[in-house]
Amino acid sequence: MDLEFKAEFPLDKIKKRKPNMWRYREALPVNNDKNIVSFDEGFTPLLEVNLGGRSVLIKQDHLFPSGSFKDRGASVLVSKIKELKVTRVVEDSSGNAGCAIAAYCAKAGIACDIYVPDYASGAKLTQIKNYGACLYKVRGSREDTAAVALKASEKKYYASHYWNPYFFHGTKTFAFEVCEQLGWRPPDTVVLPAGNGTILLGAYIGFSELVRARVIRKMPRLIAVQSRDCAPLYNLWKGKELFLPKSGRKKILAEGIAVRDPVRGGQIIAAIKSSRGEIVTVSDHEIVAALEQMGKWGYYIEPTAAATIAGVKKHIRCSRSKEMIVSIITGHGLKAC
Repeated sequence: MDLEFKAEFPLDKIKKRKPNMWRYREALPVNNDKNIVSFDEGFTPLLEVNLGGRSVLIKQDHLFPSGSFKDRGASVLVSKIKELKVTRVVEDSSGNAGCAIAAYCAKAGIACDIYVPDYASGAKLTQIKNYGACLYKVRGSREDTAAVALKASEKKYYASHYWNPYFFHGTKTFAFEVCEQLGWRPPDTVVLPAGNGTILLGAYIGFSELVRARVIRKMPRLIAVQSRDCAPLYNLWKGKELFLPKSGRKKILAEGIAVRDPVRGGQIIAAIKSSRGEIVTVSDHEIVAALEQMGKWGYYIEPTAAATIAGVKKHIRCSRSKEMIVSIITGHGLKAC
């Protein structure tokens, strides 16, 4: 979010390149191609799904190599880490970002230490260990985990998916792909999950760069989705207290957005306001209903992704009849086992 970088979009060159996120080479802040760490990820399908009686376009980012959209950020961040000749990194995560960083570090030959809350899903922990990362479970909240990792980063490079700006310059490729798949037109509205804001802020950066380069004419409205059980951004949006008390250890169903103290909270709110957007919350009941509905249609997704689908259904109730709505499946269901 905090890089001084001018993205360029040579459309004639882009359309001739391989269908992956690195086709937008001139818009990604890695200097030398030899440092790119990639599994040919990206350009995931944008499929039409009927939700609440409306056609919505859903980006299938659960199809990434590690099973979530976080591979977008990991590919760019680990490429930059390789370029900087860093040999060991530290990251904290509720699961998906840790999996992504571990996978790309494995490909790059970079050692990594991943800190996770001890309640993170077993499937994600197994995945992290299988990539060869050193896994550390931290008893306490998600914020306790971040504090331990931050302390460890005093002697190691912090490959944080919410502090490190290079991660956001990977997730911004979501916006590039959506617009290209729509014939270089922006959707009217984009509905995205918001915990630490890695996909929402990335999308805001991406759409902003496309507007500045005059590839598209307008910024879509950004609708952020939070779990009702952990909604600090929604509370701030409504003029309430930003941070939630840290008492108790209730497991949040949508663990990927269960962030009580979002470090970029102010930036997330500013991005939503700038886009004339909104924040909605969804209950566990709505999340489970969306999870079951998507499953019956053949989409096996994790609860955090289902929270986003529930948010789409809530937004549809107040949307315009011809509004083009785009959303995302953020993570695969196999990661929630």
